[in-house]
Amino acid sequence: MASTILKHPPLFTWHKVQITLSETEENKPFETTVAGKRIGILKRGDSIYAFAALCPHASAPMCDGWVDSVGRLVCPLHKYRFDPKNGRNTSGEGYKLFTYPTELRTDGIYVGLLQ
Repeated sequence: MASTILKHPPLFTWHKVQITLSETEENKPFETTVAGKRIGILKRGDSIYAFAALCPHASAPMCDGWVDSVGRLVCPLHKYRFDPKNGRNTSGEGYKLFTYPTELRTDGIYVGLLQ
């Protein structure tokens, strides 16, 4: 009996962000739209992070906030702090900021959205 190999579709569809790496400012989050979704982008060192544009607590625009001295995103409304790598709330309130995978390619920044 022949075995069947099941192929799984890729988890993400990759979308190019309409800004280049050289146009982004270090530690200055900005908002963009990717496939109709409002997404925040943050450049920190050699890394690019993508996250939900609105705070999960009270829907404040995360890009109106700032990055603290250890690299956490700070919500401008209630000062909740989130790790841009995984969205974990580091100030203890229990909310999680949704994050998206990113890729730096030769032609730009890409964000992965679940299919």
